[in-house]
Amino acid sequence: MRITKYRKTVKFTYFRWNMVILFLCLLFMPGYVKFESTGDNLFHIFVNGIDVGSVAKLEEAEDMLWDARREIAAASDDLVLMDVNMTYVGEEMLYGYVDDPQEVYTRIREALQDSILEADTRSYTLKMDEYMVNLASIEELRQLLQAVISKYDSEDNFGVEIVQEEGRLFNVLTAHVVDRLSQQEAREEMRRQEMQPFPEAGVQAQLTELFAQEVEPEEKDFDDYDLGVMSMQFTEEVEIVEAYLPQSQLMPLEQAIEEVTKEQETVGTYTVVSGDTLSEISLKVNIPMETLVAMNDSLEDINTTIRVGQELIITVPEPEVSVERQEVNYYEEIYDAEVIYIDRDDWYTTQTNVVQQPSAGLRKIVAEETYVDDTLVQREILKEEIVIEAVAKIMERGTKVPPTYIKPISGGRASSGFGRRTAPTKGASTYHKGQDWAVPVGTTVVASCGGRVSRAGWGSGYGYVVYIDHEDGRQTRYAHLSKILVKVGDYVKQGQKIALSGNTGITSGPHLHFEILINGTQVNPLKYLQ
Repeated sequence: MRITKYRKTVKFTYFRWNMVILFLCLLFMPGYVKFESTGDNLFHIFVNGIDVGSVAKLEEAEDMLWDARREIAAASDDLVLMDVNMTYVGEEMLYGYVDDPQEVYTRIREALQDSILEADTRSYTLKMDEYMVNLASIEELRQLLQAVISKYDSEDNFGVEIVQEEGRLFNVLTAHVVDRLSQQEAREEMRRQEMQPFPEAGVQAQLTELFAQEVEPEEKDFDDYDLGVMSMQFTEEVEIVEAYLPQSQLMPLEQAIEEVTKEQETVGTYTVVSGDTLSEISLKVNIPMETLVAMNDSLEDINTTIRVGQELIITVPEPEVSVERQEVNYYEEIYDAEVIYIDRDDWYTTQTNVVQQPSAGLRKIVAEETYVDDTLVQREILKEEIVIEAVAKIMERGTKVPPTYIKPISGGRASSGFGRRTAPTKGASTYHKGQDWAVPVGTTVVASCGGRVSRAGWGSGYGYVVYIDHEDGRQTRYAHLSKILVKVGDYVKQGQKIALSGNTGITSGPHLHFEILINGTQVNPLKYLQ
């Protein structure tokens, strides 16, 4: 009876405690999130669209993502680029299941591994002046630069040293050419000094220095000179920077060596020096005379007179990376004595006269020479012995600057040039000996060059004409004038008004006819006008 009375009470108490225990188990069981009314508390994570699992806190997924990226990058020496896009879907739940963190991390890493783009390779970029090349390693760069200097160093006495450039904010390297023999001698000298137990000092050191100064060096014989390359350096500063580049942007070493050592044709200039002739310049620069004439507007033909200081355009073969070197060489050579000039102040600079023809000599020399690549830029003779003495060329030359010629009218249309033509009107010549400009009657005509008027008047087919004789022996003529403003014997200056244009004589219309005569023969005036 008593059991029946309390049965319902015991049963209710038992059920209630079971519910409490179940709730506590659910609340503290791993893998579940307790409900908090604070927004999303369960996050489904996606990396590049791939479901990688669920976490309770978004920060956990972000930390996993960065740890996975670091792990993948640490496995390679190169710069690893990957496409990363993490998204999530959040939920607010009373009870929710989250995945094991290690499994989530593994799936994140796998998703990143599949998204790796082309890995950029650690490489090195070499820059010299305007030339750049990308190579895979410092050693390849050293081999490239070594190939450049080895072209001129057959005995392998010089090497390339790549060092950190001082004073630069960034990690910039530079390259220098080093003398291996000098480095070896310096190391040996240092070892000798270290092995000396008692270095000289005091009076003994002063006496040694004094005797060393008093000994005068004897004059060297030809056999006493060390011959060959003495020093070498790059003509431009070499800059090397570390970079991460796609493999496709790196150049194979063999191709880079071919590129930097082969010669490219570049435009340069040659300055005419005393004694030069066009044929001698042609030999010096290894360009045919006809090609030199074609390249330079200042040269009319191979017989054109050239002057000291004149600059000629030439093509110069140059490699991408240039080297300057100093050599000491022995020669037995044919040589020419320097030209002896006799200046004539009453001659024009275009006038010359050879007084004595030259004769080549023979000599033995030791010369210190400076080259940039294959071009000799400086030479100093250290020792010379004449075997056969050369005979100098003696030449008279003028010092007066010859007069210049200007167009005798302002404006005008070139209506007939110098040379053969169809006669424009009856009685006109079929070989035109001057230059015509069509201008209205009364246009001002000026002296093309200063000189003395030798004729002014009527000239048959020329109509009214003016002749002017010039100091350089040339003569100018101005024809078909309407009015003459000078008379015979007048001295006129360049640009001075001498007449008005017209339509007199044999013409087909108003114009000015202009001639230049050299030694009494008409030449094309346009070649002499400034």
